[in-house]
Order: sequence, then C-alpha cells, then structure tokens
Amino acid sequence: MAYVLGLDIGTTSTIGILIDPAGRRVIAQDSRPVTLRAPRPGWAEEDPQEWWDNVCAITRALAAEVPAGTIRAVGVAGMVPAVLLLDADGRLLRPSIQQSDGRCEAEVAELARETDAAAFLARTGNGINQQLVIAKLRWIARHEPDVFARIATVFGSYDYIAWRLTGARRVERNWALEGGFLDLATGAIAPDLCALAGISPGAVPPLAGSTEVIGHVSAEAAAITGLPAGVPVTGGVADHVASAYAAGVVAPGHVLLKFGGAGDVLAATDAARPDARLFMDYHPVPGLFMPNGCMASTGSMLNWAARLLAPDEDRPHARLDALAAAVPPGAEGLVMLPYMLGEKSPIHDPNARGVLAGLTLGHGPGHIWRAALEGTAHAFRHHVEVLRELGFRPHHLLASDGGSASAVWMQIVADVHQTPVQVLSGHPGSCLGAAWLAAMGVGLADSHEGVSDFVGLGPAYAPDPGLAALHDAGHARFRDLYRRLQPWFPG
Repeated sequence: MAYVLGLDIGTTSTIGILIDPAGRRVIAQDSRPVTLRAPRPGWAEEDPQEWWDNVCAITRALAAEVPAGTIRAVGVAGMVPAVLLLDADGRLLRPSIQQSDGRCEAEVAELARETDAAAFLARTGNGINQQLVIAKLRWIARHEPDVFARIATVFGSYDYIAWRLTGARRVERNWALEGGFLDLATGAIAPDLCALAGISPGAVPPLAGSTEVIGHVSAEAAAITGLPAGVPVTGGVADHVASAYAAGVVAPGHVLLKFGGAGDVLAATDAARPDARLFMDYHPVPGLFMPNGCMASTGSMLNWAARLLAPDEDRPHARLDALAAAVPPGAEGLVMLPYMLGEKSPIHDPNARGVLAGLTLGHGPGHIWRAALEGTAHAFRHHVEVLRELGFRPHHLLASDGGSASAVWMQIVADVHQTPVQVLSGHPGSCLGAAWLAAMGVGLADSHEGVSDFVGLGPAYAPDPGLAALHDAGHARFRDLYRRLQPWFPG
C-alpha cells in the first residue's frame, strides 16, 4: 500500500489527513489548535514554532495508523500571505504577521502614492492592499529596523513547514503572487517588485509548483515527526485554493461558495484578468487561474441575528429558517446589507456597515431572517456578476461549509443566482487538496478530477425561474442601497 499525508497550516488549527489515493479513501485525520495573538488592536500574529510542534504531533499520530514505510509523499497547504522571516542561520526573527493583520495602513497609502495602482494590478494580479507582503515588510523596516536588517529569507506558512521537513527554502507561487512579488507576464519574481519592499530578490526563495518535489524528509525531521526519512515533499498550495480544488472546482465555469463565518467565492478560469474587486491566484491545474473573493461576515452575521431574534431557542437557526420559509421571496420589501465587519471583496470598504432597510410594523423575525439570508445571497451574486463582467461564464455552483446545511438558505441562493446549487458533504478541507497534489507529484495519482472522489454530494437545489425578475430587481436594490449609503458610513 502507498499512502499520502496532507497538512493544513490554518489560522485556528493545524490539520492533517492520511489518504489512500488508489482506493480514494481517507485513512485518518488529526488536528491541533493554534493560538492567534493580537498584541495591539488590528494586529494578528502567530508562533510558527507552535505550527511545527503541531505538525510533529499530527504526523506521529497519523504515521502510527499505517505500516512503517508506506507513507510515500507529503503535501502542505497554508494560509496566505502570512509573513515569516528567517536570518542567515535559519532562526525565526519574529512571530508571523498574518494575512488579516492591519498594522500597515500607512505603508499601503505610501505604496499607492509611489506606484501606478492600475499598472501594479495589471502586472501582479492583485491590488494595493493590506495583504501585500511588500507593505508589511515596509512596516518592519520602519518600526523594527534591527529585525529588518537581519532578514535572509521571507516566505509563507506552508513554505516554512516544508523547510522544516526538508531543509529546502522554496516559496509556492501563490504566496509570491499574493505578496506582490510575482510578475504575471513572466511568471517570475521581479527584482523591482522586491525593491519596493526594500529587500533583495535573493531574500525570496525560488518558486515552487504545487506538485513539484522540492525535497525529502530529512533525518532530523524524521526523528521528531515519525515520518520515514527520504519521503518526498511537494511545493504546497494556498489553503483556500486547496479547499476549492478538493471540492471539485477543476474546470472553467466551476464556482465554490463557502458558507462559513466568512463567505468565500472561488472560481476556475482559463485566463488571468486582474480586477481590483477580486483577489487572484494560480489554480493547481496548469493553465487555469482562481480569481476569488472573501466576505467578512456571512455566518457570523447570521449568528448575531439569531442571538437577537431567538435568544431562548435551542436550535435558533432552524427555528428562524422555518419562519423565513413562510415569508414570500423578497421579504416583503425588507433589504439587508450584511456588512457587519466592514467588507472585503468586492467593495473593499472597511467602513461599510450592516443595514436593515424598509422596516414596517408588519415585519417580524421571519422577515428579518429572510432578508439576512437574501442579503448574503446577493453579496455572493455580486462576486459572480464581477466574474461575468470579466468575460467568464460561471455555470456550476458548489456550496460547502456549515451554512450549506440550511435548505432554506440554499434555495434562496439558487433563486437569487438563477443557477443550480450543488451542496457538498464530507469535505475534509484544504489538507485533502494538499495530499492529492502531493500524490500527483509522485505519480500516485494522475487526474486532477480524482480529488473530488473523496467528497460526497448532498442535496441539489434548482432555481425557480418564476422568481428571476423579482430577484433581479432585488439585486439592483441591494447594490443601489450600498451606493447611496456609502458616503454616510463612518470614515
């Protein structure tokens, strides 16, 4: 037998999975929690040593599930673009700076003044924003000059773990792309983009592809991970890309809607058409790209509403779903903007706020809940409309994560989009994508489509064509409400 191990270096947990690629079976999974620290308001940091300690515990547990010597490859996924810094001797210089960290607002504004924003977007695939590693490195240079002076290597979360396993310093190309260092036209790290961060191109390790074998588990790593020395380790993959890939987003037109605490939209496209409203990544399938978006408060907004509307219910979401199902589509004129934490894509407005418009004495909890469900559906549709504006043709909507268990919500999504929605079940997460890409890299799998065999299918929802005009008008009202209120949101 030949098994493959996948790891996911996530913000709240480190997760591992052991799969049998030939039998399309999950053998075992394990996870360990991660501590997210905010030493100052707006900061987000973690301890990479904690990630490594978690990985060692997870790999020992998973390796014990199968006969010795049968794990044949390791792949690592992780959050992007986290910033990790090593000195010349391979010592960590400081805690990681997470992708959600907001400390570099002044440096982002500085970059915007120094560069042509449209040209930067066209060249790098991503706009000038607080996720850029360039901006975070400028912050370090300004506020931690002693640390900055000792930087020998800059890379990401999963690159760091691959280095600890193998000793090879490489960087997966989506980290470089989202960090602002990669030129889309050449597919290479650009010296002048590195210069914007004040570092030499040599500080960013050579690029690696997701299925490329970048090294092998060292004897030192084998002794503490329980993995056999010499096992190949592949280049890794961004966690959100890995999750969508494992869900079956493997061909142009496929779109995954993730209904978690935040809402994610990820698509497979056959061309890179950078747009400031979306983020851009490479797809693991050669020749494809993965434009994507993230909404700040989807499930978290509904959890807030549930606490207010049904505080004494044991299952408030189910109770409110039943009330919403009895309310006509359109919530009898009630419209909600779900921007409770500001909003990321596609409006990129941290000052946006949640809004409930059109309230009357005739509205009750079911109306408010339905307006909340419809508001999030319209926010997802906004992303899909951006994809259509860019010339793509989304036609296959997949739904995953906790919110996809709501039949009322999924039917609303199908009706608002006028597109069928297929719910997924049993999706293990990004670790599966990492494992399957590692299997591809060592020849234990030969089909990108095969990864979706591990994920089950739940209910499918067909749109009601009789509601198309109503929801088209509702979407226009949703978009117009934000445009009209935007000047009134606090700056």
